[in-house]
Amino acid sequence: MNRRDLLKLGALAPIGLGGRQSKGKEKEEILLLNTVVAGFQYYEGERVWDRMRVGDPLELRREPDNPYDDMAVEIYWKGEKIGYVPRSDNTAVAQLMDRDMTLRAEIESLEDSLNPWDRVGVKIYLKI
Repeated sequence: MNRRDLLKLGALAPIGLGGRQSKGKEKEEILLLNTVVAGFQYYEGERVWDRMRVGDPLELRREPDNPYDDMAVEIYWKGEKIGYVPRSDNTAVAQLMDRDMTLRAEIESLEDSLNPWDRVGVKIYLKI
């Protein structure tokens, strides 16, 4: 899939592509989104905090039956739910996942902050 085909999906219009590409071993990737983990304080984040490292892979899972947000995307670290992609950022991610596009997420930053919205930064890539 080339960049033009990707733009035709229409899902990226709200957030843009950011213009950065990286070479993966198997496929090229586009940095889709820099965001944070929402709800970190409500799930397993605090319990696993001391084991998390920048660069650790994260798993994204769609939760279309979420009673509060039908575009919900859960974030897992090593099988432990640590929160969600924030509602303000999840539409394009959810639409791409619903279209079976391959996304990859990793921890971008870890901040020892009292504000749970500042604790974990996340990068999400689209494999093309």
